Amino acid sequence: MPTYRLRGIDVDFPFEAYDCQLVYMEKVIEALQRKCNALLESPTGTGKTLCLLCATLAWRKSLGSFSTGSTKIKSDFFGSQSGVGFSQSEASNLPTIVYTSRTHSQLRQVVQELRRSNYRPKMVVLGSREQLCIHEEVSLLRGKAQTNACRSLCRKDRKRRCTHFPRVADYMKNNSHIGDEPIDIEDLVNIGRKYGPCPYYVSRELHKAVDILFAPYNYLIDHDYRKSLSLEWHNSILIFDEAHNLESICADAASFDLSSGLLTACISEAKNCADLAVGRQEESNDKSRNPDNFAILRALLLKLQKRIAEIPIESKELGFTKNGHYIYELLADLNITHETASTLIDIIDDAILLLEENKKHDAKGTGSRLESIGNILKSIFRDKGNSHADSYRVHVQEAEVNASDIFKGKSSRTLGWWCFNPGIAMQTFTEMGVGSILVTSGTLSPLDSFAQELKLDFPVQLENPHVISSNQIWAGVVSLGPSGRPFNSSFRNRDSPEYKQELGNAIVNFSRIVPDGLLVFFPSYYLLDQCISCWKNTGNTNSSTIWERICKFKKPVIEPRQSSLFPQAIEDYMTKLKDTSNSGAVFFAVCRGKVSEGLDFADHAGRAVVITGMPFATRTDPKVRLKREYLDLQAQSPREGCKMLKLLTGDEWYNQQASRAVNQSVGRVIRHRHDYGAIIFCDERFAQSSRQSQISVWIQPHIKCYTKFGDAVFTLTRFFRDGGTHVPAMPEQALADHKSIDLSPSSTASAPDEGIKESSSGKSADIKADRPLEKSYPGKLPASFLQSTSMDLPHFKDKLSSLLVVKSSNSSNHLRDILPANLSCFTPCMDLKRLKRSSDPMTKEKRLLINGKGKMQYPNHDIIGLTGDLSLEKQESKQKQLVPCSMKKRKALLIEHNELQHDKSSTVNASDAQRSVPRDLPPTDARAAAVDAKFLKHKNNDLHVSAEQCGAKESKGSAFLIQVKEKLSPAEYIQFVGYMKEMKSTVIKIDNLLQRIVGLFSGPERLPLLERFKDYVPARYRSLYEQYLKTKEMTGNQRN
Repeated sequence: MPTYRLRGIDVDFPFEAYDCQLVYMEKVIEALQRKCNALLESPTGTGKTLCLLCATLAWRKSLGSFSTGSTKIKSDFFGSQSGVGFSQSEASNLPTIVYTSRTHSQLRQVVQELRRSNYRPKMVVLGSREQLCIHEEVSLLRGKAQTNACRSLCRKDRKRRCTHFPRVADYMKNNSHIGDEPIDIEDLVNIGRKYGPCPYYVSRELHKAVDILFAPYNYLIDHDYRKSLSLEWHNSILIFDEAHNLESICADAASFDLSSGLLTACISEAKNCADLAVGRQEESNDKSRNPDNFAILRALLLKLQKRIAEIPIESKELGFTKNGHYIYELLADLNITHETASTLIDIIDDAILLLEENKKHDAKGTGSRLESIGNILKSIFRDKGNSHADSYRVHVQEAEVNASDIFKGKSSRTLGWWCFNPGIAMQTFTEMGVGSILVTSGTLSPLDSFAQELKLDFPVQLENPHVISSNQIWAGVVSLGPSGRPFNSSFRNRDSPEYKQELGNAIVNFSRIVPDGLLVFFPSYYLLDQCISCWKNTGNTNSSTIWERICKFKKPVIEPRQSSLFPQAIEDYMTKLKDTSNSGAVFFAVCRGKVSEGLDFADHAGRAVVITGMPFATRTDPKVRLKREYLDLQAQSPREGCKMLKLLTGDEWYNQQASRAVNQSVGRVIRHRHDYGAIIFCDERFAQSSRQSQISVWIQPHIKCYTKFGDAVFTLTRFFRDGGTHVPAMPEQALADHKSIDLSPSSTASAPDEGIKESSSGKSADIKADRPLEKSYPGKLPASFLQSTSMDLPHFKDKLSSLLVVKSSNSSNHLRDILPANLSCFTPCMDLKRLKRSSDPMTKEKRLLINGKGKMQYPNHDIIGLTGDLSLEKQESKQKQLVPCSMKKRKALLIEHNELQHDKSSTVNASDAQRSVPRDLPPTDARAAAVDAKFLKHKNNDLHVSAEQCGAKESKGSAFLIQVKEKLSPAEYIQFVGYMKEMKSTVIKIDNLLQRIVGLFSGPERLPLLERFKDYVPARYRSLYEQYLKTKEMTGNQRN
């Protein structure tokens, strides 16, 4: 495992790191050493998560050893409801690392990355009872009802107790090693089911003595969750991974909406509680609960409902808006203040427990509606003062009502208390003395606005490039459609039939050109529905509609508005992607939707993404309007501490939110080092430099603006035609894993766990799946591409077949052939020390013949050559020359699989077919056939050997390779193959290389190989090799 020294810290990394990974880890360590915050953007596929873990844990290890193997959990677990074990601060003064992400599904991937690293800190993943409870009855409940039921069954005075809770103390005492190896939520549940202890309380007890804690965002952002953690926050390290939505999550967590329907349900529950309490007193003289308390609660809620209904709303569109302090004035009229709020919250908690005991809550166990009122009051009165209310706005708006309510004269209103300063939650961590806050994601750009929204100072910032090369990405702004009409999805143009038809015709062409999966993102559901409706009813005279022509090339899937239907849409896309009758599928989706944020469309699942416009939020939306007004007010009258900073205006925020949504959508493609794809911007506004400056930095250098649709189509066609030959070779194991891919939505509140997952290390070797999909062949051309339509350009009308050579390297995870992504980014602080380096194993090559009908033949046989000066590297370079098509007459001599003799019948003459094809397209030949060979011969002027001589040398070389493989260990054989490749390099030190080869063949049983290898040493180095042989013999004689 290589080790890199970054800013004086030795970082163990499981692979030979890309340059951008080293830069990323250096920035992480810099922030930790300086005890400052960092804002780090690194595209998906660059190994962000693995780098973050390795750098952070290496820094933590430099301060002192991890807590693994130590017994720090006290045995007096029953001293309190949740245990009295010590916190990390009691064990040492070393900082605790708190690693958070948006969902548990994402945390599961982080734990997988931790397993791949060389670091083994004491760790645990925190989860809710909903995820961890294994009690037969309680596990079926949800929310507050589940919490109350759990607490009730864990009390000592209960006759009927939970059988899992009492076993926690003994299990923790006898298994102090738990957490020494990475464990996940599923592992904790399995421990509970196998050995009996409650997984929830095991995790709660274990978190008090860990080096690194994994949890979702809300465990830090939510005040009550955070308060329940037994951690020493001073000097701790907080990590927010996948943080592109962090600002909105922080704002939403501090806001609430109270609708008339919710308030009515709470009033009904309060009445039920009063009736239940009275009934218990009459039946069993149970006076534990006072019915008067519930009657008071009901009266207050009724008064609040009446008060909200009396608020004057002059404009239904604008609603009623006041400063955040108005909420305290409104509640003060009901005698709800800081002094009385805690008593009211206790009454609400008692009411919820009473409803739970009597099973009057929802049959599905979703909990009481009164729980929402309790949370609202806790949010309003969470601090002693009201200073935070300056960042809020109270908004009351009329809601849509049904006909029966209108007839009864009822109005439906929603009271909102909205936070417009996400920094409130983040500033709390600064007040707690946190050492560093690391915020990272693949799409944070533009960074300035992100930092300003969080109201934190980020001295360390990074916008990392991608690990891909320039020929793996096509990014272009297509300003005009096929008919020359401009693309502009602004409010003035979007409803124009001409615009929708032009966009549809363009997508017809993209569907024909792009192989496999195509993603098309619209700014809104409205525009998505309008365009598809137009396409289904619009077509040329006496021809099919635009929609039918799209379906001719790719089967469509449309992102549903309802979350419950989303898994079905993903399944539909999976099925259509596998269907070989078409050239793939097209997914019509919306920016900011589930497709844009929760899925990885790696490889053939997403070869191109089309952005049809700027996804601006609706200006008239109350939250958007008030947010802009709030920011403009802040910018006009900054506070004392903010006068030196450039504050974000409402317009800047509005534009940058749209840009961030675009960045999130285009990030669905090109998900790892070996992936490739296209990013197509179909809106003329993207040609503006101000717009492009807000696109992710790794994309900006590749963006080209096309003033003619035909030029864009031409270059895009060429990109996908040559795509497979330019993509770096994927390790063989990764290629095997790629044969099956799972695509399912990410784990959120409304969707199951995500599927198409690629390792965050950026190495494709760990891309795994459950459901098989059609194999992904780089450079594959869709069958539909070979057909012409009414929108086809002239140079597409010829049928096409191409002979492609796809290389798959049988290498280890040390991908030493990967080119540096940003070598110039190194600083003097980065002293790289590589302790281990593996050599490349021999490459395997597969031949792929794609004929005019899209059929493929690909025999799977190794190609190994060892024929004197014709080394492996030279053979590879000569084989690559077969891929580009020339106008010259050429013969390909192929050797039959079971024969070493030349078969003249396999000779393919492509010259005739070449004459009928434009220069930029590969030749076609109906008689061409892909015959896999054991050896591939090339005739050229530099090698004056006949076919017979070449066959003899190949036979001799093959026999020698077999003997080498028998005498050497697998690792040594891999080294030998690497040495053979190095021998033909122009920058090697040949004396050093020959010495290593001689050393490899040392030993009595290997001396014959040492002598025979001389035949395969290039002539110019042969005398030097003979000198080493003599030296070796003399050394052996002296020892004898």
